[in-house]
Amino acid sequence: MHSAHTPAGRNRRSKGLLAGLALLTTLALAGCGGSGSSASLNAAPSVSVNASTCSGCGTAAVSLTDAPGDFVSYLVTVDSLSLTRSDGTVVQIVPTSAPTQVDFAQLVNLSELVGAHEVPAGTYTSAQLTLDYSNATIVVSTATGTVTVPAADLINGSTGSAISAPITVNLSFGSNPLVINDGAVSNLAIDFNLTASDTVDLTANPVTVTVNPVLTASLTPAITKDIHVRGALASVSAANSDYVVNVDPFDDQNENFGAFTVNTTSSTQFLINGTSYTGSAGLSELATLAANTLITAYGTWDTTTNTFTASTVHAGSSVTIGSSASGTPGNSVDGTVIARSGDTLTLSNALVFGPQPTGVSSSPDSGEDMHFQNQVTVTIGSGTSVSALGQSGPLSTADISIGQKARFAGTLSASGSALALDATSGSVMLEPTSGVGMLTSGSTGSLTVTLESLGHVQVSNLDFTGTGSSSAQDANPNAYVVGIPSSFSTSSLNYSEPVQFSGYVAPFGSAPPDFEASSVVSYAQANADLKVTWASPGENTPFLTLTATGITIDPAMLQAALKHQVEIADTSFDISGLTNGLTLVPAASSSSSTSSTPSSGDSGDQGWAITHQSSDSVDSYGSFSALVTALQQDLSSASVLKVSAQGTYNANGTLTVTHLAVELNN
Repeated sequence: MHSAHTPAGRNRRSKGLLAGLALLTTLALAGCGGSGSSASLNAAPSVSVNASTCSGCGTAAVSLTDAPGDFVSYLVTVDSLSLTRSDGTVVQIVPTSAPTQVDFAQLVNLSELVGAHEVPAGTYTSAQLTLDYSNATIVVSTATGTVTVPAADLINGSTGSAISAPITVNLSFGSNPLVINDGAVSNLAIDFNLTASDTVDLTANPVTVTVNPVLTASLTPAITKDIHVRGALASVSAANSDYVVNVDPFDDQNENFGAFTVNTTSSTQFLINGTSYTGSAGLSELATLAANTLITAYGTWDTTTNTFTASTVHAGSSVTIGSSASGTPGNSVDGTVIARSGDTLTLSNALVFGPQPTGVSSSPDSGEDMHFQNQVTVTIGSGTSVSALGQSGPLSTADISIGQKARFAGTLSASGSALALDATSGSVMLEPTSGVGMLTSGSTGSLTVTLESLGHVQVSNLDFTGTGSSSAQDANPNAYVVGIPSSFSTSSLNYSEPVQFSGYVAPFGSAPPDFEASSVVSYAQANADLKVTWASPGENTPFLTLTATGITIDPAMLQAALKHQVEIADTSFDISGLTNGLTLVPAASSSSSTSSTPSSGDSGDQGWAITHQSSDSVDSYGSFSALVTALQQDLSSASVLKVSAQGTYNANGTLTVTHLAVELNN
């Protein structure tokens, strides 16, 4: 397997929500309409947190990510979030006056630093979070395309009925309270596992999604993903080879989640106002920028020193956010290019950011700061600034081709339900794009596939006209040419089997090759999602074996399940016919801990949870073996409703898991 460049992950205004998530370990739905036991919270004194004036506080450096899943978009609104300290003091993180819309599907391959947030020191014993799904939009990727599921078709997993009111999430930290020490820095990585949290019923008319959120947390970020740090420039130190930003994650352009230091090296690549620099030259140019200039970095976290070092830095106009250079809010659209005629592009699966034009009628979120749109027309021109996420070097509008994921900033207009973005004086950020195809042939530096999808768009919806150096050379989905570095080994790839690749589409009018890949993996190496569900009240004995080294689901139980499948990319495999059942084994290093006490986790790349449907709670564990120990105890009085997992799958019926969630009926 070859290391991929990290694709973009974005979200919109996170405000206090994501800073507050730093303080949570595991959250579970507690029913509709605030049904949880939270009366005592309202009686306690309430305080607000101000990072610049907070005395006697500790700092929480928090990253947010998402386990791989099949959602193109997952838009919900957070109404409020509060924490309760052991003395009864309530800290308001997100007040009810500032509801926040969030898309949780944008962080599969990226960890976003959501805050270096200061909170009063002390021991925190509980939290309360209110989620509003009334304007939610969930977009599911399927083998035949995408399906948009509106709020009306979302089901509360605890009640089995439609979500009709804000859902109050209550959490008691129990024997593992959150301790914040004065002046100390704590690191916490939050993983929202959408696959474990949601059950999609594509056979229903209309399609429904049953919601039962599962979040797990780790004390270290995921080491296999780049971390994204975004904020307003505060200061630059040439002597220390670093700079400081006031953290402003995702697409929030108005908040400050604490000061954070970004380290650089002699090899750090800078793209500042469209010009490339390396190392100290880039830092020197950064020092000439005005305070509060928006700056974004991609890099890694050192768990020993608790420091962040950037590999790539973008600043000024090189940051595509949908605002002017002066910071005036504007619009941006993120999606996959499915057609191009001259300087007119058509985007599919588009997320629209910023103030929405009057008259937009295609989305229930019309008028919100972000919503999903099936298609948007974008106009580019000679005045459009072009850059690529995590890369430096000169680019032009010719680099925008069919199947490329990108984010465009400009001026949005509407004609009925149709949206158009004028980016002729705006900017575009190209994003790493994933594709899936059946491998038909290969040679040094090149693979040929029968293309199935690009950027989560099915090949039947892609118009490759104009992609070739001549019309005869236009990309052919039946013989799609993927360029690969000559150093790549293809020994793990098999002809007549699917492969997954990631990188950038070749410039428009230059094919072949049609695509330049930085990562190519076989299906045996690609991430697989396991989904096995049983009808209520569940199964008492679904497992043939249940040990610290592996779990085997009984073949008869697979056949009895309502859903029994493994999904890889856009392909689904029915596993009900496995004669020896399905075996789940932990990935390396996941079973090092033997404690069965729920914990915040010991690896940002793994997650282990048991959810309890009737009691509306979730227990998170630090290892596979700890989860098994707890599950052995729980099964004496509970039945299994659902098993969800992520990992790598082989044809012999073994899934090597990095994430596992088991839902019980208790």
